[in-house]
Amino acid sequence: MTSLNSHQCSSWLLPALLAINLALIVGCAGKSATPRYTASNAGSACYAKALPTVGEGGLAWGDTLNMARQKSLTNCARYAGRSGGTPSTCKVVLAECKH
Repeated sequence: MTSLNSHQCSSWLLPALLAINLALIVGCAGKSATPRYTASNAGSACYAKALPTVGEGGLAWGDTLNMARQKSLTNCARYAGRSGGTPSTCKVVLAECKH
């Protein structure tokens, strides 16, 4: 009797598992792949780094060198203020564009 019950159980177990697997695959196939985040600087070629005399600095990317410099100064002031530094002393120490 035991062999009869195990045979009956295995006869429906495999199709049930296949059906569940197929349902999961079909459910996920309709969803479009989207990135978790989008980088706003994906095409930016210029970057700049600004540092305060005390605290954390800021690195930023921009389409132009001036834009990257301004963003890095803004980031530097923000991060220096959060880290107990001196935001008013932020200066751009590195700025260049990739070729």
